[in-house]
Amino acid sequence: MVLKLKNITKSYGEFTALNDVSFSMQKGTILGLLGPNGAGKTTLMRILNQIILPDLGEIYLDGKKLNANDVCSVGYLPEERGLYKSMKVGEQVIYLARLKGVSKQEAKSRMIYWFEKFEIMDLVDKGIQELSKGMAQKVQFIIAVVHNPKLIILDEPFSGFDPLNSEIIAREIIDLKARGAAVILSTHRMESVEEMCDRIVLFNNSKIIFEGSPIDLEKKYKTDIYEIGIRTEKMVALKSHLDLYYEYEEIVTDLSKDNQILRVRLKEKDLTGELLSRIMTYAEILFFSEIKLTMRAIFMNLISNQSIA
Repeated sequence: MVLKLKNITKSYGEFTALNDVSFSMQKGTILGLLGPNGAGKTTLMRILNQIILPDLGEIYLDGKKLNANDVCSVGYLPEERGLYKSMKVGEQVIYLARLKGVSKQEAKSRMIYWFEKFEIMDLVDKGIQELSKGMAQKVQFIIAVVHNPKLIILDEPFSGFDPLNSEIIAREIIDLKARGAAVILSTHRMESVEEMCDRIVLFNNSKIIFEGSPIDLEKKYKTDIYEIGIRTEKMVALKSHLDLYYEYEEIVTDLSKDNQILRVRLKEKDLTGELLSRIMTYAEILFFSEIKLTMRAIFMNLISNQSIA
């Protein structure tokens, strides 16, 4: 267990930013930290970086209570980027790596490794103000990981990147996971969450409202609606038969009057095999697929329902 949070609570005056938050994560995993603005994510990330302290609760890193020396074991890419404009890019990476406990020689070696990997060695002697937003983003990412932290916290790491560079950063995050790092990924890009995260912690109104894998979330919010492409000359008889068992609608007449698409909603006790068997009595099945909610749709539904509650 790399990280464990127990009953973390943090308030600012009468406003509660985090309310009894608990979760844990293993090394070599990516955890998606999700929620609307103001849900408590930034407060949690600042607590993990010891920028602020919780009012209540305990945090354990590698089985021991989090302490001041653990800043060297944590890498942080904040959403609000900030680099020293008066320092050259390479010098800055080395300086910040040394603050995380890396020797000067090793920091220089690691800086060269990452700059060569990102093909940005030509930036070493440039000032921050000379960099494009995308190049500055790459430098910030390198600063977050150059000291080989056990825990890496990335707040909107794809912000400012074009699709190609977003893909490059995504591959690097997955590679860090493969090398054993525990990665907390906070992003509004739901497609990245689906593709990259092993687990999700979803916040709203200072509390965790869901914790589990993307598959768990998908299963919990199944639509139980299926689309079936059929070819039949017995549509009237098929409809009469389906009326006895299911809620359904005819969606499209496709290609010819004999080709149809039906959308059928199953109840909890209904089996897909029985549905197919009943349809096959009257029609040839061309395709059969479940309609699934996207991660974004589930996210929006959850937040809406919580807000109403």
